[in-house]
Amino acid sequence: MDILPATLGKLIEELGALPGVGPRTAERYAFHLLKRNPHTAQSIAGSLQQLHEKIEYCPVTFTLIEKGQEVSPLYSDPKRDKTVVAVVEEPLDVVAIEKTGKYKGTYHVLGGALSPIDGIGPEKLRIQELIDRIQKDAVQEVIIATNASVEGESTALFLQKNLENIDVTITRLARGLPAGIDLEYADQITLTRALEGRQRL
Repeated sequence: MDILPATLGKLIEELGALPGVGPRTAERYAFHLLKRNPHTAQSIAGSLQQLHEKIEYCPVTFTLIEKGQEVSPLYSDPKRDKTVVAVVEEPLDVVAIEKTGKYKGTYHVLGGALSPIDGIGPEKLRIQELIDRIQKDAVQEVIIATNASVEGESTALFLQKNLENIDVTITRLARGLPAGIDLEYADQITLTRALEGRQRL
C-alpha cells in the first residue's frame, strides 16, 4: 500500500532524479511546494515548460540564448574582445567566469569533456567549430578553461594537440590550492598543478 498519493510520489521521484538531490531533499521540496500557495507551483511549472520552448544554443559560442536572438550578447557586444576565446565545458562555466567581472573576451562551449567510459569522444564535442571560429575571427588567444578533473585535463591536452599547428596562443587557467585547504585534503590533480604553477617569493 502506498503511503503517499501517487501524484506526490511522482513529484518526489522526478525531483530525486535531479543531480545533487537525494530522496530526503526531494521529499522536502515536494512537501514545501504542496504547502505553499498553488501559484508558486504553477510558476515553477511554467518556467520548466518554457525551458525547451524558449532557450537554445548560440550558433557561434554555444552559450545559452533566448530563441529569437541571433547570437549571444557575450559575442555581439562590441566591448567584447573576439580575438580572445575561453573554451569551457558547459554553459554554467560561462556563468562562473562572468561572475568575476574580470574577463572581457568571448567564449566557446564544448558541450562536455572527453570521457570514453561515458561514450563521449572528440566527435561529440564542438572542437571543429572552435577551429573554424579561430580562423573566422582571427583569434589570437585560446584560453583552455576546462575543469580540473581527469576528463577536463584529457580534454585540455586533446585541444592543445589539435591547435598546436594553428597560429594562435594557447593558455590554460592557472591551477593551485584553494585558500584555507590543508594539503592532506587536496586531490592529486590539484597538488600536481600547484607544484607546476609554483612562484618565486
